[in-house]
Amino acid sequence: MKVALAQIASPDTESPAHRLERVRQLLAGFRADADLIVLPELWRVGYNHFDGYPAAAEPLDGPTVQVLQTVARDRQCYVHAGSIVESTDGGKLRNTAVLIDPDGRIAHHYSKIHVFGYRSLEAELLLPGQQIRVVDTAFGPTAATTCYDLRFPGLWTELVRGGAEIVIVPAAWPKARLAHWRLLTSARAVDNQVIVIACNAVGTHNGVELGGHSRVIDPWGEVLAEAGDAEGFTLAEIEPGVVGRTRAEFPVLSDRLDDYGFLTRREVLS
Repeated sequence: MKVALAQIASPDTESPAHRLERVRQLLAGFRADADLIVLPELWRVGYNHFDGYPAAAEPLDGPTVQVLQTVARDRQCYVHAGSIVESTDGGKLRNTAVLIDPDGRIAHHYSKIHVFGYRSLEAELLLPGQQIRVVDTAFGPTAATTCYDLRFPGLWTELVRGGAEIVIVPAAWPKARLAHWRLLTSARAVDNQVIVIACNAVGTHNGVELGGHSRVIDPWGEVLAEAGDAEGFTLAEIEPGVVGRTRAEFPVLSDRLDDYGFLTRREVLS
């Protein structure tokens, strides 16, 4: 399985409409073969451009997904759109990740459950998602989380219980916490014995510098590819069957308990 991580910058001086066209051209001009192309979180609006969220909001079948559906059909590959500001029927907005199959159909979508509130307006502006999904793809059972979700291992446990072997993670992770990005992407791969495909944004949004360093990590924690901090493509090749072989050889997941609530707290006596 060949994966292409497409790091995208969202400069303050570029409109979302122009960026969509620019990214379309970048993808059209990308000549390497890939089974899956992955983009970052909210790249069209730029994650930290909070004032732009309402104007950039679109339905699942809006312009961003339509452009990437054409890319998927033309290239005959899966395209993970990163995420969009999704407008819902009730007028609320969500941060929604979308996976498109080679026929241009939406194969999977996931609305970010853990919206971010630390020095961010995301938690004020966007409604948290309420569902997780695992979908069968040509390269195995696949799920998604988004950026901040990396910090919540319980969510990942549920994805593995649902059968996930690959988890795609679009992100807009800041350079200031780049060490956490590397640590958590590797930890989630190892403690869940999954392939983590994590695509981060680059450049500066509204004064916040993004970290880049998109990564692909296998279930043993081996980093198969890591990008730098510039816009562009990074390629990785994932060995078929690696998740199943890892889980069979080192069956840590079979030792994970479904519920640790029966354990009593040990009191320390003074």
